[in-house]
Amino acid sequence: MGLRFTTRGSDSPWVDTVWTCTSEQVTAMTSVAGVRWGLVFWEQASRAHTVITGPETRTGVAPVPEGATFTGIEFAVGTSLRAVPTSALTDGGIVLPDTTRRTFRLDGERWETPSPDDAEALVDRLVRAGIVVRDALVADVLRGHRPAVSGRTVERRFRAATGLTQGVVRQIERARTAAELLAAGDLAADVVVKLDYYDEPHLARALRSYVGRTARQLREGAGGAIALDLDHRLTP
Repeated sequence: MGLRFTTRGSDSPWVDTVWTCTSEQVTAMTSVAGVRWGLVFWEQASRAHTVITGPETRTGVAPVPEGATFTGIEFAVGTSLRAVPTSALTDGGIVLPDTTRRTFRLDGERWETPSPDDAEALVDRLVRAGIVVRDALVADVLRGHRPAVSGRTVERRFRAATGLTQGVVRQIERARTAAELLAAGDLAADVVVKLDYYDEPHLARALRSYVGRTARQLREGAGGAIALDLDHRLTP
């Protein structure tokens, strides 16, 4: 029992992943650092809720509503909400009021709550309405391009769009990848080489800061509920 995740990728350039989750006999979980903002729709005891989640720069313990079902949309790095700077969401979030089982309110308008299969359709509507926007320069930087502006300008726009620095994004993404490799059975020494950590103590510090687990816990599936899909059910 615990958190049961299913995660799929997306063909939309605006969406990173779409996930679903159910909570069974669990009231708390280890939160994991992440670089993306998202929309989370959840229902418990016939009551519906919608939350805008922000990037998280550290691990911690978070409450979990028992017996709830969740659908989440993780947006691509570089996208943001027109009305809310991503920096204002970092290490926090916003509960959207006036949510029903069928609709939610965002940026002064009412939208239909999506099923997991309808997530991209909702995002397309939000993009067309100008509610979700994107900095093309950040997308180019993430693809490895070197824009014709100063490094200071790149960093300023990257931070404005994501709420994070490029360095923090790289560190968090690397730690999450390390956690997935360890949960799949890789040895810590092999993960150090694959992900170019300096040594195992550096890997251990990154896992402690960003994932809240040791390498052994990840390999053994120990430590309780965690806000990370480590069952590798990533579907196209």
